[in-house]
Amino acid sequence: MRNFHFAGRSTVHAENAMVATSHPLAALTAIEVLRAGGTAADAAVAACALLGVIEPQSTGIGGDCFALIQPKGEGKISAYNGSGRAPMAAKAAWYLERDIHAIPLTSAHAVSIPGAIDAWQTILRDHGKFGLDTLLQPAIKAAEEGYVVAPRIAFDWKNQFDKLKKGTNTERYLLPHGRPAVAGDVIHQRELGKTLRAIAKDGRDAFYTGAIAEDMVETLRGIGGLHTLDDFAAHSTEITSPIGTMYKGFDVWQCPPNGPGITMLVMLNILSRFDLTKFPALSVERFHLEAEAARIAYMMREEHVGDPRQVEVDVGRILAKEFGDEHVGRIRMDALLDLPNVAPPMHPSTVYVSVVDKHRNVCSFINSIAHSFGSAIVSNKTGILLQNRAGGFRIQPGHPNCIAPGKRPLHTIIPSLVTKAGRAVMPFGVMGGQYQPVGQVHVLTNMLDYGCDVQEAIDMPRGLHYEGVYQLEDSVPADIVAGLQKLGHKTTRVIGPLGGAQAIWIDWEKGTLTGGSDPRKDGCALGY
Repeated sequence: MRNFHFAGRSTVHAENAMVATSHPLAALTAIEVLRAGGTAADAAVAACALLGVIEPQSTGIGGDCFALIQPKGEGKISAYNGSGRAPMAAKAAWYLERDIHAIPLTSAHAVSIPGAIDAWQTILRDHGKFGLDTLLQPAIKAAEEGYVVAPRIAFDWKNQFDKLKKGTNTERYLLPHGRPAVAGDVIHQRELGKTLRAIAKDGRDAFYTGAIAEDMVETLRGIGGLHTLDDFAAHSTEITSPIGTMYKGFDVWQCPPNGPGITMLVMLNILSRFDLTKFPALSVERFHLEAEAARIAYMMREEHVGDPRQVEVDVGRILAKEFGDEHVGRIRMDALLDLPNVAPPMHPSTVYVSVVDKHRNVCSFINSIAHSFGSAIVSNKTGILLQNRAGGFRIQPGHPNCIAPGKRPLHTIIPSLVTKAGRAVMPFGVMGGQYQPVGQVHVLTNMLDYGCDVQEAIDMPRGLHYEGVYQLEDSVPADIVAGLQKLGHKTTRVIGPLGGAQAIWIDWEKGTLTGGSDPRKDGCALGY
């Protein structure tokens, strides 16, 4: 139970429906959709569309989307892969011939075809009551009439000022006063509002064909891109079954590759061999084990995972309990494993939305433009800020994540769903680029091993072992930092907090919902 003598957040409780987002206006919008009879999918799309306007550094219609949906909280779970593909002209040889060995993150080559709009329409077709014509209205209003900048968004805007100064059309669209937006500023994005109106009227075709697509292609080709109208018109969302593992009697589900959720599942498989409860939640041992599990899982991902439509990804073998045996047996509590340093090419940003409606339809939903403010390329006339997700490709022939025509990059965004005996228990996610698998494991083990409620689990101090350095939040106690250093960890403090989580716990016996939202963002959980 929360100690009310200290600053913090209470869990949010409701009977009918609940949403957790990274911005209060998005949460309120989702609740309004739910009260109007909308489904969890309707609420998620409306909230996310609004976030694409009011949280522009994290998401937007120029990005990608993944979702896990379970109707009525039981039975079949559908995984929606709304990730975009590389242009058909994007061959590794083309880049190597030009001595390009890594994709510049603010170049047209970093822009894969945005998948979000097609994913939203596909999800609504299968699980919604409303259409884009209704659900985009809050986003349209915010873009055309203006919105007030929230503190965390202003923090990111300031940190990305130099990037926006150098971008394509970003000064015009995202630096209207010649400086970063600050908390309390009112921002208008009228061109984006006009674009959203066209999509609300004509659906996904308005985005992937016609004038909007033509403008995106013209913008990208004007700065060296290989994109064509055919690349946009050919985009489609993939619907698959989730992959999962069991931890502490609960089934944990992720979207399959090219989503990176398999990384989180491998971490759980490794940590299941240890009794974390032997160590305090805030302890050197717990942080050390989490880091070692992450290093093993990320190495696995680097060596084996790519777009399964173009490379073989043996999910069954990777998730088999035997897969990690060799490494688990080598983990020591007094030193680091000798592992190669894995340096993923991306460490981006995103938004995550968790929704449960009154019929217990469950939606775990995530949407991203990759790095903060994406590629820093805004389409000339449409106001669409384009993602830089293709920057996650390798230019390394033979690598499972090597760029290729029509290939989807290894992603970072992962919605998660926890079930027990086939019934939904918790849709949750943790934003924050490469931190997401670690963050999900951290939040889940806080709950299942240490008995935290959803808000306590989200609030707990965090760390990420990334590129050979253990990045630790300021809230990690000094004695733990010193203890990790004694084990051989190189440590550093992070400028911004690690990730942002949203979660909703379903209590079927009581008929209630309990929500938590990360104080590292501006948002909240709301229910009724």
